[in-house]
Parts: sequence; C-alpha cells; structure tokens
Amino acid sequence: MIPLIVLAVVLPLVLLRNRRPRTLRPQFLWVTPLIVTLAIGFGLWGISQSGRGEAPTDPVSIVILALGLILGAVAGFWRGKMTTIHKDPDGVLKAQASPAGLILIIGLLLARRSLEPWLEIHAADWGVNPLAILEAFMLFAAAMVTAQRAEMFIRARRIQAGKPDAHMETDDTPE
Repeated sequence: MIPLIVLAVVLPLVLLRNRRPRTLRPQFLWVTPLIVTLAIGFGLWGISQSGRGEAPTDPVSIVILALGLILGAVAGFWRGKMTTIHKDPDGVLKAQASPAGLILIIGLLLARRSLEPWLEIHAADWGVNPLAILEAFMLFAAAMVTAQRAEMFIRARRIQAGKPDAHMETDDTPE
C-alpha cells in the first residue's frame, strides 16, 4: 500500500517537472545509468545473499533475464527517441521527456507489484525460478535507463555538431 501512496504523491510532481524543458548536459548523461546500475546490482547481490531462493542460473532463467535486458534496452531506446531536444540560439541544449515514457515506467511498476505474488505462486508450476522473474524486472529497469541515456547522448552530440535530428527543435528567433 505504501508504494502506491508514494507513487500517487510522486507522479504529479514528476509530471509537473517534465512539463518544461530542462538543460541537457551530454557530458553528464553517464551518471544516472551508473547510479541505477550500481543500485540494481547491489539489489541483485542482496537478493542472492538473502537466501530467499536458488540463484536463477538454469537455462530458462537465463533466457528470462536476457529477455528483461533486451526489452529494457528497446524501451530505453524508444524513450530516448521520444525525448524532444531543443537547441537555443546560444547553443544550450534543452530536453523535454515524453509523458509516454513515464506512463511506461508507472505501468511496469504497477504490473510488477500486482503480479509478484501471483508469479511467485505459479512459477514452480511453470518450471521457472521466481527470482528470475523478479531480477528480470530489475534488469529491465537498468537496461532502460542506460539505453535511454545512451540514445540521448548520441542525439545530443549529433545536434551539437549541427547535424539534423528527427526530434529536434531549433529556436533561431532573436529575443
């Protein structure tokens, strides 16, 4: 219940914050993926140390983990492409995230939270390690953040070099 309350409080704040473009500093786009990857890595390590279940090392679990990574990278690439990058006349880049990306993240959080008890009960029936499913969601998040930032970095460097971009706006009007 508490995560839903936190989500209900944080969601409007994030939506309001994303309504206007924020300064994009390509040289710092690596920081968030590093923090998220470290946090998720420590989370996965903590799960393995908790004795909560057997480590997901069987072939089916590896496929589930790989699927989580691949789908996360695809979702991150899509989120990065959906971000509008605006170049001011003075050369400063501004980025505005698409609300669709936030909806995707919220949908995944809700799906994970609501499906987790059901998946843990039925995973054994399917011959699947329940930890593989939990860890696949975590790997999805890490891959999504990393791929989104990588795509935004590539696009920002292209725009800074003066090359065209499908999701770029240039403000050439003098003030």
